[in-house]
Amino acid sequence: MSPFPFQLLSPLGLSRALRQGPSGGLRIRFSVAFAGVAALVAVLVGGLGYDSAASMIRRDRTNDFVDSLNSLKSSVQGSSLTPDTFLPSKGSSNDLRDSLIQSGDIGIQVLNSAGAVVESADAGNTDVVLPVSREDVSYARMRGAGRTHNVLEVTKGSHYRVVTVSLGGGRGAVQLSQLLSDTDQLLQALLHRIAELAGLVVLLAGASGWWLAGRITRRLVTLTGAAEHVASTGQLDVDVPRRGADEIGRLGRAFDDMLGRLARSKDDQRRLVQDAGHELRTPLTSLRTNIAALPRLDQLPPESRDGLLEDLATETRELTVLVNELVELAADRREAEEPTEVDLKALAERVADLARRRTGREILVVARPFLVTGRPQALQRALSNLVENAAKFATGDSQILLTVDAGRVAVLDRGPGIDEADLDRVFNRFYRATKARSLPGSGLGLSIVREVAESHGGRAFAHNRPGGGAEIGFTLRTDAVEPSPGSVPPSKATTRAERKVLATRRPANRTKG
Repeated sequence: MSPFPFQLLSPLGLSRALRQGPSGGLRIRFSVAFAGVAALVAVLVGGLGYDSAASMIRRDRTNDFVDSLNSLKSSVQGSSLTPDTFLPSKGSSNDLRDSLIQSGDIGIQVLNSAGAVVESADAGNTDVVLPVSREDVSYARMRGAGRTHNVLEVTKGSHYRVVTVSLGGGRGAVQLSQLLSDTDQLLQALLHRIAELAGLVVLLAGASGWWLAGRITRRLVTLTGAAEHVASTGQLDVDVPRRGADEIGRLGRAFDDMLGRLARSKDDQRRLVQDAGHELRTPLTSLRTNIAALPRLDQLPPESRDGLLEDLATETRELTVLVNELVELAADRREAEEPTEVDLKALAERVADLARRRTGREILVVARPFLVTGRPQALQRALSNLVENAAKFATGDSQILLTVDAGRVAVLDRGPGIDEADLDRVFNRFYRATKARSLPGSGLGLSIVREVAESHGGRAFAHNRPGGGAEIGFTLRTDAVEPSPGSVPPSKATTRAERKVLATRRPANRTKG
């Protein structure tokens, strides 16, 4: 279970989260990022707020003190006042005294002509007598009225702002005081409150980052686990999250499609190996039998000896063709070939010319120049397979027709045609129709035609001709070829259930007859 976000503040909680792997690491990064941003914002806002509040409070209190000081100086300079003027009157109010201390945080202390304290009422109402310095005494004896002397006093642990104002004529002085400790305590309390609020904001931001990271990384963690499972076990039937239109959803769908293609490729590879083993068994058995007769070759009649050697040559050729086609299918060489512009008419004429020299048959090409983007060697192999297949089945001296109509290529012959039951299976690997089992061939030629067509965005087709014979060919997508070599069309993408079937399926053995 993941540690609670607040526990990440401790080194033990951090190390425990990091040991939990990618999920904990990402969530910690999100939490720290959110907390860091929140801390920065809280410090900026809190600092600005505290500075503004402190400035406002100090300015207001200073203004109150200055107003009282100016009022006192005006009164002293306007008339001859004595210390008795500032003493509280019994049973009546003292307007001047009351106006000076009306703000509540200002105190007054009266000095006589000798500098002694006559009356003291401090701002905190604690009956604290402010200390009187020699300079304060000199102001009490000063002849001029309204002269001021400013000091900051610390008395019994409290801070005071003190201004001594001379009454003039040596009659004494009045000291106005303002308690600053209350303001300092208020601002200190405000600072603590702002710090507590900032800490709470940081913790909430970290918790929000932890929760949000869990929501964001949940599918990513699942996807990582699936990838690690595939890497460690090789099993492709894993559950991959595909939901969501964001980048993680797209990554999940791409990874799921990739697993589907891998499952299909693995299944194709397994079927190819098993089918190849079965198909190779027949010619190898025949070769073994004929080779076993070679020690008695001199004892055989001439006709038997010639037949044996001819069989060996024929079987060797068939085995060579089969091995070459198997190698091409297994290595998939055409995928390494870069697409380029191909003139189908020129390609058809080149293939027909080679087939004429090899088979001695008449091959007519009916085509117009038409350019497609494709892989030249793969297209030439597909055309050659079609023509050689037609030459194998064409009867007598019948003509073979090779047509190119835009992106459609077809080879027509006048042979026995194809049984209706075989039309859907002639492009399967190693499939050989009943009529073809006595003829040379591997059963791979037309399957290569189909794969070349599909890799170029088209499809292979086969049907019988009216009057006898067959028409076999393929179509091409004329705008582009398959962009990703070896990729499987979307229609062939597999689900997890299909991948599980592919991972456990064993193809049935095929009989060549």
